[in-house]
Amino acid sequence: MSITPYSAVTRKLLVTPGPASPDHPPAVASAAGVSAVLRAFGRNPRQLPVRTVVYIGANAPDPALAPEHEGFAVRTACAPGRALRLAHQELHDGTADFALVAGFGEPHPETITVYAVKRAAEAVADGDTVIGTLDLSDTTDLDRTPPLRPFNHGHRATDPTHHRLLLWSGKDPQDEERVRNELLPMLGNLHQEGFPALPTAVPCGIEPGPVRGAAVTVASLSAAAVHRAEPVTARRPRPIALLFPGQGSQHHAMAAGLYGREPVFTAAVDAVLSHLGEEGPRIRADWLTQGRPKIPVDDARRAQPLLFAVDYALGRMVISWGVRPTAVLGHSAGELVAAAIAGVVSLRDAVAMMRERIREAVKIPAGGMLAVAATEDQLRPYLRADVAIAAVNANQQTMLAGPARPLAEIAERLRADRFVVVTVAATSPFHSPAMAPASEAVEAAYRTIPLREPQLPLYSGYTGELLSPEEAVSPRFWARQITDTVYFKQGLESLLAADDMLLVEAGPRQTLTAFARRHRAVRLGASAAVPLLPARGGTAEADRQSVLGAAARLWTEGHDLDLVALSRLWTWRTDDHERHSAGTPAARLVCAATT
Repeated sequence: MSITPYSAVTRKLLVTPGPASPDHPPAVASAAGVSAVLRAFGRNPRQLPVRTVVYIGANAPDPALAPEHEGFAVRTACAPGRALRLAHQELHDGTADFALVAGFGEPHPETITVYAVKRAAEAVADGDTVIGTLDLSDTTDLDRTPPLRPFNHGHRATDPTHHRLLLWSGKDPQDEERVRNELLPMLGNLHQEGFPALPTAVPCGIEPGPVRGAAVTVASLSAAAVHRAEPVTARRPRPIALLFPGQGSQHHAMAAGLYGREPVFTAAVDAVLSHLGEEGPRIRADWLTQGRPKIPVDDARRAQPLLFAVDYALGRMVISWGVRPTAVLGHSAGELVAAAIAGVVSLRDAVAMMRERIREAVKIPAGGMLAVAATEDQLRPYLRADVAIAAVNANQQTMLAGPARPLAEIAERLRADRFVVVTVAATSPFHSPAMAPASEAVEAAYRTIPLREPQLPLYSGYTGELLSPEEAVSPRFWARQITDTVYFKQGLESLLAADDMLLVEAGPRQTLTAFARRHRAVRLGASAAVPLLPARGGTAEADRQSVLGAAARLWTEGHDLDLVALSRLWTWRTDDHERHSAGTPAARLVCAATT
């Protein structure tokens, strides 16, 4: 069953408030007690999610305890068990994004047991350690603290016909050659059933050396692949920036080969779709079906939520490998994903913002977008009041947007003048004046969304610069994105001016990778661009093979990766993955309880 209905406990701590003394007085549910709860895990409260709620379980809370403390909502219940149940309810109805549940007098009168609780799918997507899920099945005694049940997310599935990653290293070229020569006979004599269980990297238990090799291969070809691999001497690894594409990059079943076969990606997609209510399962069904989807993927009602889910899940997957991105940059709708990754907005609120854009966009008469091999200046003579420059992506790569008929007329004129024109997969005139009514409605809705300054550098495709704190918290800034021009070229220029970067595109089709490879810094080799997914739709195995290739590139660049997390790409699956591959609409993830 899906893990989205579950609440996961990610940390549990026993706190004794007040100064140390032989005879501690009973812990009191007071303002001072709430302060102790907020600091229980050694974090500054300002680092907590914006919708953090403190739940107090105590039979006699201080009557003076306010419903808000240090900017966080405080709820009280008469017992720790009831506080945990209330936290679970509010996490799943959207009132809270993170719960700190304090059982005052648990297990002793002078102590507080503090639980950190999140929605289970988001805990997995965020890379949290899940120590158990709340078992709320017993409703006979609501005061009783619900037990924690072991959390099992998927299971091992080691198929030797699937691709996997082999990594090795040495302290110098001679050492790398020695390690490789020790690995080759092992692969040649290994029974193929043992191939998936081999260590991800050799030698084991030793800090990786600077001379590195990598191979993405199946069992039968592994020895030849390792023999052919070119070693790379990794010096200073370039910092990693994540790029998130927007509408136009989508295609049917994009990244579906990772769903049910990689735990963080799967959990992140499920988390996004769970915030779309009843529409979430329908979106998943259209994404995974092998037949005709009920709503085509190029429709904004499918393209935008699926791109958001896939981009976000890919970003979380890369971070789960131990990568700490230095910066993020999104294109069009991808900037909202970048904002969620950078901590500007919670996942639930980012999905709500995306959903509001779709709701208003579909009210606008049909339109579209064109990609033209021309500069912005070359296209200005062709513009009309209702057709605008939608995006400036790279040298000689500019997009136009507007209502369908005038856009078609301009396309005809451009082709007559021998410009290369390609129709973009979009049914709405995003980034044109036609979207102004939608922008105004969206801005009103965004005023209720809590926004924060970015926690890591976020480069904006709308300003072409590093996003300022004032822009990050402005509803108007986010609302006008559906009408304003995307200056991705300038945003990338600003990003690469900061440092030489390894750009990782977390999205389908390699659109942003192609733009980045036109940049002078990438053409000269100072920076580099690496896509996670194939350039076009293909098989499920092609998705996994492409992701493994990207991970290999990070390794040979010199980044030290979480090898256990990487190995799940070929050793993990959900119970009903095969039914998903046949078009079953909903994922089934294991969350088993053992007593």
